[in-house]
Amino acid sequence: MNIHALAHIAILTKDLAASISWYEKLGGQCYDRGQVPKPTGVNHMAMVRLPGVDLELIQPGDGTPVEATGGVIPHLALETHDLDAAIRELRQSGIDSFRTEQPVELPNLFGGLRNIFLTGPSGELIELLEQL
Repeated sequence: MNIHALAHIAILTKDLAASISWYEKLGGQCYDRGQVPKPTGVNHMAMVRLPGVDLELIQPGDGTPVEATGGVIPHLALETHDLDAAIRELRQSGIDSFRTEQPVELPNLFGGLRNIFLTGPSGELIELLEQL
């Protein structure tokens, strides 16, 4: 097999500028933008690089619905070495869409981890995790 890396993960958004700003607060950097003409409109896109993964943010202008329910990819996980510091920094930057107040400790899952989930600007579910 000649596959050597994950290229990116695509996320639909209703507001491209707001999504770029939100992911920049997570430490991302927008490095490219583009448009793709479709028969029913134009999709506006941006590439945002986070440590270890690129996100392709797509604001559909072609009538594609932007819905966060269901789907086969239930969440995007981002790893940190200091979960408490990451939570504190996000809250200080204005992100407070955490689903719980405190992280959950799962000592018997995948070698042990702590995690907390938050909701992104388009309803996407993000997991922040720290290996124990």
